[in-house]
Order: sequence, then structure tokens, then C-alpha cells
Amino acid sequence: MKESNVIVAVVQSSPILFDKQSAMDKIVAMTTDAAKQGARLVVFPEVFLPGYPRGLSFGARVGSRTDGGRKDWERYWASAIDIPGGEIGTLCELAKELGVYLIVGVVERDREFSRSTLFNSMVYIGPDGELLGKHRKLVPTGSERLLWGQGDGSTLTVIETPFGRVGGLICWENYMPLARTAMYAQGVDIYVAPTADARDSWQSTIRHIACEGRCYVLSSNQYATKSSYPTDLAHYEDLKDDPEVLCIGGSAIVGPLGDYVTEPLYNQEGILLANLDLSRIAQSRFDFDVVGHYSRPDVFQLIVNDRKQEIVRSIRD
Repeated sequence: MKESNVIVAVVQSSPILFDKQSAMDKIVAMTTDAAKQGARLVVFPEVFLPGYPRGLSFGARVGSRTDGGRKDWERYWASAIDIPGGEIGTLCELAKELGVYLIVGVVERDREFSRSTLFNSMVYIGPDGELLGKHRKLVPTGSERLLWGQGDGSTLTVIETPFGRVGGLICWENYMPLARTAMYAQGVDIYVAPTADARDSWQSTIRHIACEGRCYVLSSNQYATKSSYPTDLAHYEDLKDDPEVLCIGGSAIVGPLGDYVTEPLYNQEGILLANLDLSRIAQSRFDFDVVGHYSRPDVFQLIVNDRKQEIVRSIRD
């Protein structure tokens, strides 16, 4: 029997960029704070570990790259994590100690082939200390494509919990209607949407997803300032004309009819908490179920390739 209520927490913060220990320290402190307030599910922003490099060019222009930009990127690569790996082990211990489900945006280093490609990922960790899964962003946006590779359909992850199914997409892949449909088709009740987008249009997006999927949406963004950036980067001057506050936040929790459960938080670090009434999910699907009675499989069908894509496969007798 699914539980009828759950307290969730959405974290709005940022670490010192390129400093994964700073990120780990914040994850420990803010997850502990949220757990003390009763949270059983805690969500952190997109690539919180080790941070979103907003405003940095890494010396890249169409047709050219700089040596300094390569060094900045190598520094970013060095601050990424392996999955599984030491940092994941620490997060698993934290989740088990506090008895929470923990979802964290990370920069993941490829472990299988070159070990050089990075992915914009989020990890799902259970209260038993187990790594339950991960999701790799399908399409990095704009200049992000130079930093991160593309995920595939094998990580369209949804996890089972006592309070419903939890899954989601990262930032602008939430604008991909077919990707959303693939998540809805897995019965998502609590949809997580870590992001780096603080614009008003993002609020329209998460409210639409909640109303479309008839699910709770937990959107977590960073509140980031220039003071969280190391000044010895080769291309730190990229930020010279930017304001001190680089990202104002806008984290929010939305109900399954598109109404705010907690209003967006702006211009400060903080933790949003809400006690979700899970009965509202079934109630909301009375008149609209996007992959149920409001679908038309005789007219529209979606094919999802959920196989892991491998560049090299060994075939042996």
C-alpha cells in the first residue's frame, strides 16, 4: 500500500566551482538539515557536484580553442566523479545514516572507454545506502555540448519508493515532448527537474509538466555568485561584465494540477520543504491521464530505445 504523504526537500545552493569537496560538504550539511525537518526525499540542482560553470567559455570559439581553455576544462574534468566511486560511496553512507532518498546532479566521468568524456547526470540513492540508478542528460544545451556527451535511453530512470515512483529529466531536456512521454509512461508520481534556468519561462515549464503529467514536480536550481568561482581560471575574465549574482534560483515545488505547493525561491540560498498529499495524484488523473485514458495509441505511438549504446563491443565464440 502506497503511503499517503511524504515530506520532500528541494535544495537551492551552489558550491565553490571546481571544488568537489565544497560540494560534498554542502550536500552533507543541507541533507542533514532537511532530514532533521522530516524530509525523506532530498533533491539537489543540476551538476551540483562540482558545480555549473555558468558564463565560462573555456576558450572556445567556432573554429578555435585556446590552451588556457583546455586547462580550465581539464580542471573541470578533474573535479568530476566516477559512478560508482568514492564520492558516490560517501553519498550512499549519508543517505543510509539519515534514512533519506537522495537525488543529486553530478558531472560524471566516463569509466568504460576513454575516461575523458563527461556527462551531466543525476544519481538516485536509497535510504538503505544503495545506488538505485542514474540518468544522463540526453542533449546538453548550446555550449554545454562541448563540455558533456549525450546520454542514451538506457538511463531514463524511474525508481520505486513507498510513496510512489520517482524520476525526471534535467533542465532543457524537459522541453523534449517525447522524453517527457517516456517518463510519464513509467508511471512517474514525483517528477524531479534539476535545472540551471532561472527565467520566468522555466516556471511555466514546470507548471505545465505537473499539469500534463498529473504529478508533483520538484525543481531545484542553484543560487550562484561570482564569489563561488576561483579567480585563477585562464578565462575568468569571461565574467567581467556579468553581475555578482549569476543565477537567482527559482527552485519550486508544484502540485499535480499545476499549482505551486511552495512558491519559487529567489536571490538566496535555502531549502524548500513540503508535505505532499499523494492522494492528489489519483484525483488529478480523474479527467486527464496523459498515458492512460487521454492517450490515443491507435493514432500516436512512441518507440523508446532503452538499450545501452556502446561504441565498442567484443564478440567471442
